[in-house]
Amino acid sequence: MAVVAIYSSKGGVGKTTIAANLGWCSAQLSSRRTLLWDLDQTDGAGFMFALEAQRKRQARSLFAGDVAAQTLIQPSTYAGLDMLPADGSLRELDSMLLRMGQRHRIAVLARQLGRSYERIIIDCPPMLNELSAQVMRAATLVIVPLPPSPLSVRALDHVVEEIRRHTRRPPPILPVYSMIDRRRSLHLEALAANPAWPTIPMVSSLEQCAVQRRPIGTFAPRTPAALALMRLWDGIERKLAQIAAAPVQA
Repeated sequence: MAVVAIYSSKGGVGKTTIAANLGWCSAQLSSRRTLLWDLDQTDGAGFMFALEAQRKRQARSLFAGDVAAQTLIQPSTYAGLDMLPADGSLRELDSMLLRMGQRHRIAVLARQLGRSYERIIIDCPPMLNELSAQVMRAATLVIVPLPPSPLSVRALDHVVEEIRRHTRRPPPILPVYSMIDRRRSLHLEALAANPAWPTIPMVSSLEQCAVQRRPIGTFAPRTPAALALMRLWDGIERKLAQIAAAPVQA
């Protein structure tokens, strides 16, 4: 089992779109039993997959141990992909985790969920707090979507420092340029500065994911954005294989 966290301290960088599409890639392209776990109270991932909102807001109850994860998990319409949706009850989750004093609560839940899933994709809220710190402690790999600007490296350094500050063994971090427009000189400069970083183009077909409420691979599989996301997932799988094969440090 591996936990892939999609994290950014800044909103509006395509985090949820990337998380939803990677969840689909994991289940459909890699045939992995996959759980897309939404920790953002806005429930963007659930919206992307056209899930009906639950009448009871119970997402927070999972962390308190009041409900079992199986009662909250919903199947998607795609084989091998299930959802653990968010709701407004997560608004105070950060303060709740602090009161509980259990620094590895999310990691414990992830291990329990890992009995049923090979890949857990976590859509994180855009903030730096106890919740994000706990996600980093649970993560096998962290994907950081970044806007294409000269400040991207600085933003990434800030995220790396936060992760190191909150984890004894920081997980590997993969920066990804999101919403790339090659017609803009500023974007081209950012690409030239970090040519090895994966890139996701800013195109209308990717924006259609929220309109059609389904992954881009289901309606525009040969578009540049779909191919970029598939390449990104392939790179993630190769990185996870390397992590699994690496000797465990004492």
